[in-house]
Amino acid sequence: MIRKLKSGEYRIYSRKVDPKTNKRKNLGTFATLEAAQKHEREIQYFKHS
Repeated sequence: MIRKLKSGEYRIYSRKVDPKTNKRKNLGTFATLEAAQKHEREIQYFKHS
């Protein structure tokens, strides 16, 4: 899941909530939405390979 930050950057968060912290894990911050979407696709590919 990608969210836009107040700074204008985009951050990828895990889809599931971490049971220890009850928050979503930060999976990386990117300057552009395209870069964040590309990395999210790479994460999904890696998870299912």
